[in-house]
Formats: sequence, C-alpha cells, structure tokens
Amino acid sequence: MYSYKDLGFVNTAGMFQKAYGGGYAVPAFNFVTIEQYNAIMDAVIKKKSPIILLVSPNLHRQLGHEMLARVAQSGVDRIKNEGLDIPVALHLDHGMTYEQCVLAVENGFSSIMIDGSALPFEENIALTKKTAEYAHSRGVTVEAELGILSGAEEGGGGNLESLYTDPGMASEFIKRSGADSLAISIGTCHGMVKLKPDANGNLPDLRYDILEKIEKSNPGFPIVLHGASTIAPEFVQMINTYGGHIEQAVGIPEDQISKAAKMAVCKVNIATDGWICALAHTRRILAENPGAIDSRVFTLKIRPELEKLYLHKIDVMGSAGRA
Repeated sequence: MYSYKDLGFVNTAGMFQKAYGGGYAVPAFNFVTIEQYNAIMDAVIKKKSPIILLVSPNLHRQLGHEMLARVAQSGVDRIKNEGLDIPVALHLDHGMTYEQCVLAVENGFSSIMIDGSALPFEENIALTKKTAEYAHSRGVTVEAELGILSGAEEGGGGNLESLYTDPGMASEFIKRSGADSLAISIGTCHGMVKLKPDANGNLPDLRYDILEKIEKSNPGFPIVLHGASTIAPEFVQMINTYGGHIEQAVGIPEDQISKAAKMAVCKVNIATDGWICALAHTRRILAENPGAIDSRVFTLKIRPELEKLYLHKIDVMGSAGRA
C-alpha cells in the first residue's frame, strides 16, 4: 500500500476551488491505452492545464492495480522534467463498490468516485458516507452521483431515460453524504447518442435551471458532468468509411459544455470522444497499410491525432494556462 502523495499526485480539492472561482472546468480524460494516456499528457503540458486522469474499474482489472498508478506517475515525472508545476489527480471513475474504492486508495489514487446513483436515496447516502469516511482519513477526495444518466456505461448495461437530479435532494445529499463533489444529471448521456433532436433537427439545451438551483443552494460546491463528449461527425464518418458501422451519433454541443464550465461545473468527464478518435484513425491507418503486422504502424500515428483532440477539449473547458 502506498499514498498518492508519494507518487506526486494531488487530490481534487484545490483544483476545484480554483476552477469554481475562475469560471472554468478541469478536464477529466478517461484513458484505456498507453497511446491515449501519452496524448493526454502531451496536451496537458502544452496547454499548462490541470488534469484529472480517469481510470475505470475495467482498466483496473485489465492492467492490474500495481501498474496503473505507476503509469500515471510517469506523467508527473514528465511534467517535473519540463520544469513545470501542473497538478495531476488520478481518479477512479464509477467505482461501484466500497471495496473497489478501497483498492484504488491503497494503490495510489488521489480521488475516487463511488457511484450509488442506481440505489435508493438513503442507501446512496449511506454508501457514499462510508466511502468518504475511509477516503478522507487518507486525504483522498470523493465524488458521488445523484440522478441517473441515460445510455450505457463502459462494460455495463444502460438506461433508456435520464432521471434528472432533483435540486432539493441534491442539497440534502451534499449535507449528509460527505462527498466532496457531485455528478448530476442535467441532460448529458453516456454512449454515442446523447441528445434527441426535435422535429426541426435542433438539439435541446442542457437543464441549466437544475444546475442553477443546485449552485444557488450550495454555493462553492463543485459539480461534475459525465457523458459530455461531442461525438465529432468526422470521426463517425471515418469509422464507417473504413469498415465500421455506427448508425446514430449525437453529442453534446461544445458551447453547452463551455457554458456549464462557467457555472458550478468544475469537472467534465470525456471518454467516448477519445475512443472514437483513436478508433477512426486506427481503422484508416490499417486500411492504408493492409500488410501491416506491427501494431506500432497505427499506435505511433494515432497519438498526435488524439493530442489535437485533447488540446481542443482543454480550450472548450477554459482550463488552459490554469496550472
């Protein structure tokens, strides 16, 4: 067992305090490959942006908990070698059990999410409180979730409809649960189809009224958005052109994310955008090199493409130069 402090990570408390006061959101990028991770760090160093590295329980099982924190630590070392001081948090995304969260904390994670959003309200509070008491004793910050996003989480089932977060329940949850930040449901969605266009093809706005009510009742408390990928049409088209099959894809307009980041939203999770960018360019490169047998043919080439994506996302969230 070792502490995140020994690895050079920080928890999210200071990050969120600065983000709230500065009217921007800290980018939280999910990585599933080394190329994706390296591209994230390339962008963070260029933009001098704080960063939250998201790791799902699935990746925890895939790579092993002994490896994950060490991989992320290499980014901290890169930053120091550049003579920079950029805060890096290593965050367990959608920990579903108390035990998963404990495992992450014991292996160098500085921030964890305990997701009890599918539980009854009181059970969600109890699970979050238990997890927060353990994490706080070790200086680790805790994110919880209230309300349910539609769409499928990585490797899991899905919900057909969103259950928007009730502002009154959110205030009670914040007071009783011990959570340091709260992911809420205001219309974002996991997966490839995030918003339903109206009859004229226009996309609805996120429920800023819910966000405003929660912010007014809980001033200074950091809010989190999940399911906030844009789903760029050019990546979807590239995937379909080179042998893939995606029928529907509708993301969250970037101006809506930027608006939320200027409010109480201090952390925006991005996963799907990174996946489809990497997949699109991998399919293209392999189609252009049909005799390739070495995976480096595409891994070395997708890294700069992913970097472009993350550089842009940092600008959308307004976190460039905030380190």
